[in-house]
This record gives sequence, C-alpha cells and structure tokens, in this order.
Amino acid sequence: MKQPIQIAILISGSGSNLQAIIDHQKQHPQDYEIALVISNKADAYGLIRAQNSCIPTEVIDHTLFKSRESFDQTLQQTIDKRQIDLIVLAGFMRILTPQFTQHFLGKMINIHPSLLPKYTGLNTHQRALEAGDTEHGLSIHFVTPELDSGPVILQAKVPVTPQDTEKSLKAKVHQQEHQAYPKVIEWFAVGKLSFQDNQAWFEQTPLSKPQQLNALNDHPI
Repeated sequence: MKQPIQIAILISGSGSNLQAIIDHQKQHPQDYEIALVISNKADAYGLIRAQNSCIPTEVIDHTLFKSRESFDQTLQQTIDKRQIDLIVLAGFMRILTPQFTQHFLGKMINIHPSLLPKYTGLNTHQRALEAGDTEHGLSIHFVTPELDSGPVILQAKVPVTPQDTEKSLKAKVHQQEHQAYPKVIEWFAVGKLSFQDNQAWFEQTPLSKPQQLNALNDHPI
C-alpha cells in the first residue's frame, strides 16, 4: 500500500490557507500528512492552528540571520531532515534564494493572489482594481528561481464589480484559495501532478494552460 506523502507548509501569518489544508488532510489521510509547519515569525497565528492539530512546528526567525543565504540554508537543513516530499508556501513572506529553489525544484508550490503572469509581487488586489480589470483571481504554481514565474498549475477566477474594494476582492480570492490549494496538493500526492522539463504535467500530459477551478461546482473544467 502506498504511503502518504510528507508535506511541509511554510507560513508567516494567520494561516487561513494552512487551516484549509489541515481540514482537507483530515479527509484524505491516506494521501498526505502534514509533517511540519515552519514560520519565520514566532507570533504567526498559523503556528497555533498547527499545534491545535498536533502538527510539529518550527520557528526560524529570519531577523537572527546575517544574510538571506544563511537563513535559507538553515531552512533547507530543517526540511531535509524530515524527508519532505512537497513544500507548500502558504503566505510565506520571504523571497527565497535561487540555491534554495533549485534544491527543491519540482517539490515546492506557491499560491499567488493574481492571474499570473499579471501582477507578480505585492498589492495584487489594489493593482487589479486600479487597472479596471473585470476579473481577478489566484494562481498556484511550481516555484522556480524567478519570482512568481514558475509553471502555473491551476487558476481560479473571480469577477470584479464596480462596488469591489481591495478588502472585498481579497475576501473573494481567499474563498477560492481555500478550495484550490488543497486540490492541487491532493493531485501531487496521488501522482496526477508532476514537474518535468520545467513544465507542470497533469495526468502524464504537459499543461499547455493552467487548470481552472470552476467556482460553481468546485471542480476543474
């Protein structure tokens, strides 16, 4: 019988996506286990969420390191000790070094609050509003050394209305995130999703465009 894969989740804040993944994992224990939650901030509420579910946690405070490289090296060693199959970045507010991303290439995914390649970086909701976009959303992608530029696996779209504010748009996207991220983790865990030749592959076929999460029925179309 296939053993569940081991995942590590990296956070910096409240951990709402972490909670969605914890809830999903409890329904799919045969597919994956959350072996470790790491935060670069000791006061991140996500650590409490993990501890409430008896998940091991580690704090690696980036302010105690002289360089980004030395922080990433410690982070890498911590993960390597656990024999992790997949790293999930869930609101981890650190730009990772090329050495770190290369070490875990094909084994690390990130969720970004925009329809990539639009709006890499920060303040994505405000930028979408200022641009007058009629739709916005999220992208889940494999992490590569170039920021927010790895192969996109899945996107979820939300409509932008004239009444939307940054706060309301963020809430719409968050709701979709909590459905989308566990879905992609499950795909990886059961072998549907992989990374080959710098591309995302789904069911043994390279993805020419991202999968879409249909908000109406919570299934990719």
